[in-house]
Amino acid sequence: MAVNAVARCAVSIALACRAFGVSETCYRYSPLLSDENEHIADLLVGLTEARKTWGSGLCFLHLRNVKGQPWILLPGSACSHA
Repeated sequence: MAVNAVARCAVSIALACRAFGVSETCYRYSPLLSDENEHIADLLVGLTEARKTWGSGLCFLHLRNVKGQPWILLPGSACSHA
């Protein structure tokens, strides 16, 4: 909705985001490409097969801290208002 307001009504991104209650980060967010999604899925499947007792939190920490995956974001830093 904010995108339509910017395109059709010639309002600023900041004003449209405030009007619709979304952050400018969410406005500019673009999802990962499907190739990256497949890579992430492969990593998670391999990790959960090797570490059957690990939950999502441990898997996240392992991929971010041990494997150093650059696309792993901190919880809450991705757009949650989409």
